[in-house]
Amino acid sequence: MKVLVFNCGSSSLKYKLIALPAGDELAGGEAQRVGPPTAEPARIIHRADGEEETLYVEMPDHGAAFDQVMQVLQRDPRLAPDAIGHRLVHGASRFKAHARVSEEVIAELEAIQDMAPLHNPPAIALIKASRSRYPDLPQTVVFDTAFHSTIPEYAAAYALPVELSRRQGIRKYGFHGTSHHYVATEAARMLGRPLEELNAVSCHLGSGGASLCAIRHGCSVDNTMGFSPLQGLMMSTRCGDLDPAVTLQLLARWPGDAKAVEKMLNKQSGVLGMSGTTADIRDVLARLAEGEALDDPMALTAQLYLWRIRKYLGAYLALVGCADAVIFTDTIGETVPEVRWAVCSDMDSFGLRISAQRNRSAQTLPADVAEEDSPVRILVIQTNEELAIARQTYALLKAA
Repeated sequence: MKVLVFNCGSSSLKYKLIALPAGDELAGGEAQRVGPPTAEPARIIHRADGEEETLYVEMPDHGAAFDQVMQVLQRDPRLAPDAIGHRLVHGASRFKAHARVSEEVIAELEAIQDMAPLHNPPAIALIKASRSRYPDLPQTVVFDTAFHSTIPEYAAAYALPVELSRRQGIRKYGFHGTSHHYVATEAARMLGRPLEELNAVSCHLGSGGASLCAIRHGCSVDNTMGFSPLQGLMMSTRCGDLDPAVTLQLLARWPGDAKAVEKMLNKQSGVLGMSGTTADIRDVLARLAEGEALDDPMALTAQLYLWRIRKYLGAYLALVGCADAVIFTDTIGETVPEVRWAVCSDMDSFGLRISAQRNRSAQTLPADVAEEDSPVRILVIQTNEELAIARQTYALLKAA
């Protein structure tokens, strides 16, 4: 089965065509600058047969981007998909498992689209467009939040009036579930055990968003993100954990301008807000390596970034109990050994013994960067959300 996976952003559309069950990537690419005209023209960067090309085409919306991507694929009969899998960030309480697309499912998706106003609406528009163009092609929706549906109620609840929480759907949903599930599956394979026997902490450290996931018996039991992706770790532009009174103070300062406060917390805080110059922790670490003063904003930025990860890692190791592995993934987790070292060093009491040499030389992934005698393995695994979505789509359609 050839599954075409779409990962829809607010102004982009990533895609991969994957052959299942082998998991081979046949083609892939990204439609960029989807929507209103920008300073540079809209384009599709397409990869197939080891070659890459750029095609400049008009894409006023995601439906048009879908049409253009399908036209590119149709140039080669070998790239005709048998099914389509769509990534959706937020399934709310309604979707605790992935679903096959139907008119009823689309209606329910539209009813919850405000749960992720930046991500869900364009993804839903894409699903409607692809279903109308290819009504006979089976399609699925894979939710980032689905993996976290196993988080216990006591871990998902906020201490608010219960009727308010129920009425407004206020609870911890957790995010990056597709990535956390994928690397947990790969970790279980590396360790030679079934996923349902794996106890681990997954550290998805991206150049944008980041979260940790506590995994017990192969299931998510907690995630640092919550009702929204804003909670938890310090991220590139998101503040992470924050006393709610600070938000109230900001709203009092800018009365009636909730959007300005939301923009500050989501777009102007985190690494960017603290450093004042960059949203990328790699830039901060590079500046410190060059000998920045310890009282420089860069030093405090790095200290807080690493402190949050280390603090949650300790807490989540306690939650999973008798951990088999700590997993690092995504851009920062996979490529920045300094972060892995700072987070895992001097953690012998938790069973973590990271090898300086293995950590520095972990270029080919997956890799185990723990010392031989470390009770808990420290694994660096390259995430592949598109392959995970393709696998979920394949399993869902085979079971139908």
